[in-house]
Amino acid sequence: MYLADIPADVLARAAKIRLVVFDVDGTLTDGRLWYAEDGHETKVFHVHDGLGLKRVMANGVQVAIMSARISHPVALRAEELDIAHVYQGQGDKRASLQQLMEALTLAPDEVAFVGDDLPDLPAMRIAGLAVAVANAHPWVAEQAHWQTRLAGGHGAAREVCDMLLQAQGKAAAERERWQ
Repeated sequence: MYLADIPADVLARAAKIRLVVFDVDGTLTDGRLWYAEDGHETKVFHVHDGLGLKRVMANGVQVAIMSARISHPVALRAEELDIAHVYQGQGDKRASLQQLMEALTLAPDEVAFVGDDLPDLPAMRIAGLAVAVANAHPWVAEQAHWQTRLAGGHGAAREVCDMLLQAQGKAAAERERWQ
């Protein structure tokens, strides 16, 4: 299994997670910004990531999306996936994450933050589990507790979700569900 080589300390951190927060551009997407002639923005999300987010939520881990940008496609995708916690236009992700943790009465060690670039670092530093996607900036990767094999927008979020399910002892039941 591709998750077999995750360090024990990362799995221990992941076992405590009750909320996982994902950055959008470069994490849930490949980071490219697409604009139509009329100025409308489009984004591409990976279907594997979507199912991973749905399955981790079904197994008791809350999911949040936190982006410095504001994008209608992000709101549409979050609605489609039933993600209740969507924070767009967040210039200070650390403050936003602290407010979310207070609202949900969660301790830092119960929260994971998944990101790829410098604006994600302040939030990653307070999360109990900081994850960088494979295509993360090197400064972000060196601050993360764990880095995915897959790039943002190409299954990295699913990899995180699968790792959380494994660490929390729910992966076997989840696999059985689909047999």
